[in-house]
Amino acid sequence: MRREATWWLAVLCASLVFGTVQAQVDRTVDSLRVATAQWRVDSLEGFTVKRYQFATGSLFCSAQYLSIIEIPEGSPRRLALAFDSTLTPTSELATRQEAWAAVNGSYFDMEHGHPVCHLRIDGIQRGENTAAGDTAVNRKYYQYATLLLRKGKPRLEIPDSNRLWEEHLPDSNIMTAGPMLLRGGKTVEQRGDRTFVTRRHNRTALGIKHDGTVLLLVADGRHKGKAEGLTLEELTLVLRWLGCAEAINLDGGGSSTLYVRDCGGVLNHPSDNGRYDCRGERPVSNAILLL
Repeated sequence: MRREATWWLAVLCASLVFGTVQAQVDRTVDSLRVATAQWRVDSLEGFTVKRYQFATGSLFCSAQYLSIIEIPEGSPRRLALAFDSTLTPTSELATRQEAWAAVNGSYFDMEHGHPVCHLRIDGIQRGENTAAGDTAVNRKYYQYATLLLRKGKPRLEIPDSNRLWEEHLPDSNIMTAGPMLLRGGKTVEQRGDRTFVTRRHNRTALGIKHDGTVLLLVADGRHKGKAEGLTLEELTLVLRWLGCAEAINLDGGGSSTLYVRDCGGVLNHPSDNGRYDCRGERPVSNAILLL
């Protein structure tokens, strides 16, 4: 009986080891697929746009569609924040400011339209961090990363738990979102008890490479067999494979939109209309513009 138990323990251990190795192999294959993807590239004035359709089963055992705006260090382009008190599509927020490109920004109340994270534009506060349910002091999980724009260049910070932390910053342009995904080239650990973290969704993120290059990335989701979305772990891995040292998660889901003026407008497949096209854009409260 003892010999049989020992045999089953050995089989179990071997299975666990094989599963771990297999997972590592899968991640290696995924990273290679991102690195060797034949991206569609559009070179514009001071930035490039990249898009790629990963076929079913080819990235994280799923189908994915990624769209990226890449702004090199030294580009004449700069980032800016946009806001409207009335919910407005990202593309329209961009058009009003004659922006070259844009992605959706931070989280907002879909019923009332106001931001639920700190938002300051040109010194005017447009939104504040709503309190966590258990206290009026602590911030919510999706408010643990802050984007500062200084002369149009992004800088990322991790605030403390006090939801009023941003109130004391001297910067004129601030957008809080989160969580932080990468910090100093290292993955920021996420909570495993949140479906917001562990389930696949459309995602929008901003990343900064070691050389100062800025990425605005949108991963489409909710389109089974075509673009199934990413977990936060998968999003973080993609950003690392693309060379980012710092990265922040922005609002996602149906809000995820990437617009480029000289490439025809909305380039990804927003999901609010349930169709795999560019016309399912959701009205949002705010956006990040490329001017």
